[in-house]
Amino acid sequence: MDTKLRELKTLLCEASDFRSANSVLGWDQSTYMPIGGGSARGRQIALLARLAQERATDPQIGRLLDDLRPYAENLPYDHSDAALVRVARRNYERLIKIPPAFIGEMYQLGADSYNVWSKARTENDFQATQPYLERILDTSRRLANYFPGYEHIADPLIDDADYGMKATILRQLFAQLRRELVPLVQAITSQPPIDDSPLRRHFPQAGQLAFAEDTIRRLGYDFNRGRQDLTHHPFTTRFSSGDVRITTRVQEDYLSDCLFSSIHEAGHAMYEQGIRPEHDGTPLGTGTSAGVHESQSRLWENVVGRSRGFWEYFYPRLQAAFPGQLDDVSLDEFYRAANKVERSLIRTDADEVTYNLHVMLRFDLELDMLEGKLRVKDLPEAWHTRYMADLGVQAPDDRDGVLQDVHWYAGQIGGVFQGYTLGNIIGTQFYATALRAHPEIPSEMQRGQFNILHSWLEENIYQYGSTFTADELVLRVTGEPLSILPYLMYLKTKYGELYSLV
Repeated sequence: MDTKLRELKTLLCEASDFRSANSVLGWDQSTYMPIGGGSARGRQIALLARLAQERATDPQIGRLLDDLRPYAENLPYDHSDAALVRVARRNYERLIKIPPAFIGEMYQLGADSYNVWSKARTENDFQATQPYLERILDTSRRLANYFPGYEHIADPLIDDADYGMKATILRQLFAQLRRELVPLVQAITSQPPIDDSPLRRHFPQAGQLAFAEDTIRRLGYDFNRGRQDLTHHPFTTRFSSGDVRITTRVQEDYLSDCLFSSIHEAGHAMYEQGIRPEHDGTPLGTGTSAGVHESQSRLWENVVGRSRGFWEYFYPRLQAAFPGQLDDVSLDEFYRAANKVERSLIRTDADEVTYNLHVMLRFDLELDMLEGKLRVKDLPEAWHTRYMADLGVQAPDDRDGVLQDVHWYAGQIGGVFQGYTLGNIIGTQFYATALRAHPEIPSEMQRGQFNILHSWLEENIYQYGSTFTADELVLRVTGEPLSILPYLMYLKTKYGELYSLV
């Protein structure tokens, strides 16, 4: 069995290395690549994606998994060998249904579309992206149809990102959440608005980047195994356990964009950096689902990064980083500004209370497109209509409307957005559990120390990578299945105090 395990790991690692090499190309495309490199980059990305798929579906992998099944089934469920065979089997059985040529086509289209979107968003030109988005919709449907027998055409796409989830489950979950959020938003927005002008003063780019990098280093992001660069739409990418990179963006007249994007992406990256090194190059060597991954980015960004204790330590440092800019703003005023709730246009800038309305809107539009109820050419109008109905605002253009998120334009429609809301729910459930184990976490944060929380997350979540599914991990860590109750309690307590709600 040792010999077969070594052979299996070698083959899996080769497929992983192809994907990592492709991720380097994708990272470069989104950060430093000159605009002239776009067409060749799409071809290069497509080639490596096809080769990775061919290597990942090598019949020898299937034979080794068959041979190793009896051995793995006799081990404890959480044994690393048992988990490797189990997860590799699940991945292999999915991947062999998708032809490598199709994977190459899909990645080529995604790379080409990204290049067009990057320019079109700046120029507010949805029509330039429309033919690409129509092809991406067709490709997404074709991908789903490699998995016949689904209840909803989005199910195979959702399952790939959040294993075990389906459109029907998510619709029910989101409906429950919406019933609680809509009246909370109404109650808050009927109050006098919080003044967030302290965040909208002039903060030079170099100072913002230096402050953000110092902050995430203190949270636990390891710059010896990562780096931060600028991009259009922030993301995290993992090349190996020793190279997990993040990106951010800067608006010199809005402090929150760079800082909270950096904390968000550092949350993703700390998860990846915390996985056991021996899982590197195997299917266990990455986060277990989109929802669990987002639980970490949203936990660090919001539950930690927008907490009062966090700013009791960091606010004097922020004032020192930008001399004179915030001398007239008290800690309480700044804390309130950082947690202002408003009906807004941009998902990535949205507050904690309205954020999920942005996500659920996109989720519904995805399903409508996949079902054939919504044509791509009608998407901007549908977007504006839903924003007015759900949030009471309308974007002045498509740049801050349907073009604002990169996700659909990067190659897939469906299975893209649900992870953000799942992450909000899961992250708060994890944090509530961490507080029960370590009530001293808030006071530690007031001193600029994050070791207890980071170590607890690493011990209970990070180290395992994909050993457990999201459902298994939530139950194992919290002792309960996924629940919206801790999340709702967190929101109502925090924002009830901020807005003096009875």
